[in-house]
Parts: sequence; C-alpha cells; structure tokens
Amino acid sequence: MPRWRTNPSLLVGGIISVTVICVAVFAPWLTRWPVDQMDMGHRLAGPTTGHWLGTDNFGRDLWTRIALGARISLATSICSIALAVIIGSTAGIIAGYVGGWTDLLLMRVADIFLGFPALLLALALLAVMGPGWENTVLALTASFWAEYARVARSAVLALRQAEFVIATRAIGATHAHVLLRAILPNAAGPIIVLATLGLGTAVVAESGLSFLGFGIPPPAPTWGWSLAYGTRYLRSDPWMASVVGLAIMVTVLGFNLLGDGLRDWLDPRVQSRR
Repeated sequence: MPRWRTNPSLLVGGIISVTVICVAVFAPWLTRWPVDQMDMGHRLAGPTTGHWLGTDNFGRDLWTRIALGARISLATSICSIALAVIIGSTAGIIAGYVGGWTDLLLMRVADIFLGFPALLLALALLAVMGPGWENTVLALTASFWAEYARVARSAVLALRQAEFVIATRAIGATHAHVLLRAILPNAAGPIIVLATLGLGTAVVAESGLSFLGFGIPPPAPTWGWSLAYGTRYLRSDPWMASVVGLAIMVTVLGFNLLGDGLRDWLDPRVQSRR
C-alpha cells in the first residue's frame, strides 16, 4: 500500500495546500471582476450568480479579493519563511558544528529574538520601518529565523558525533564537504517540517499585521484588510468577515495538516509502527 494512503494528514493537507496555491497562481483567470470595481447598489450582498461569495462594504466582489489576496498572503508567507529558513539554518548549523564562542554568541542572539512574541516583534519593526510588502517580509523573517536556528543547531549537535560524520572527517573531507554532504541532508527533515508548519503561522501573522494597519496598505486586497472591514459589520452583515476568516482558517489548516503529515512521513519511528 502506498505510504500516503496511511497518512491522511499528508493527503488532506496536501490537497488543501495545493488548491490554495493554485487559486493564488491562477487568480486572474478565475475571477470575473476587476479587484477594485465598486457596486454601491449591491454592497454587503450575499452570494449570487454574479458574485459567488457576495460583495464587501464597497460593493467589490469578495471572491476576486480573496483569490487575489491569496497571492499576497502566500507570497509574503513563503518569502518570509524561506528567508527565515536560510538565515536561521545557516546560523544554527554553524553554531552547532563550530561550537565554542561562536555557538554561544549566535544562540544568545537567537534567544533575544525568541524572547519577543513574534507578532509583537513584527509590529515594532514595522512601526519603525513603515508598512509595505518588503518591510512586512523582513519583519516576519526577523520574527521567525531564531526558531530555525535552534532546530538546526539541535540537529547538528545530534549528528556531528555520528559514525558516518566522523568517518567523513577521517578521510580528509573539508568542513564544507562535511556540512553540505553529510550533515545538512540528514538535518533537513526537522527544518522542512517546521517550515511547512511555519507557513500557516506566517499567514496568520501577515493577516494580523494588515488587520492592525501595520502590514501591506490598501488598496492591496489583503485578507487582513478585508477582515478588518468585515468586523465593522459583524452584527448587521456577518457574511463578509465570515468568508474571509474561513479562507484564512482553511489555508492555515491545510499547511498545519501538511506539516503534521510530513513529520510522520519523515520520522522512521512512526513508519516502523505502520
């Protein structure tokens, strides 16, 4: 039996994640209305044949704004997590392999960043740098990189005294060869799992920053701004906030299930019990 059939989290999470990514990539071909076209005569309307998910408080098509908002949210999340993985993993691998004062210095810097709640640190950085897509990516990267540094360091500490690593060093391999060919491939599993789970966290963080007015500013159709507009009408017209919140929830659920499935897939102890 294929391994994915015994791993429903990986299957369901993969389907949801791929669907959301496809919607983001093909959004211009999946929508009928310009993103900022207003129809004040049909504002805050429910689903119709013309507007599949209804309209927002300005009469703009909600499906269009959610589909194009997925592009912004996923691009921001993927870029910030990718940068966090590169920076954090590099720092963690160097710290774990070199040890000594290098390890002490890098990990104390990581501890300082870990001492701040991620969203609060991102808010503080954006308050200084100002809103915008690039600044949001940098703020989220600064908020998340330390987690990957810790995970990478722990993996390297567990591997650097392994027999195959010692044998690689004994035959005269350079430090770069040991790191890139012996340690990094074996340390990649936990980092990949954490990065997949981190995508969901980054989606929530990006939406939260936009919701609070510190992320990507209007007229960009971000999920956070759409949710912020929707909360103003929760009592009279809850549909708008509900649809946007559901889009965020489904996206985060997909990435979390995918991360859980990858964790089980890459853990030989789990596979041996199946």
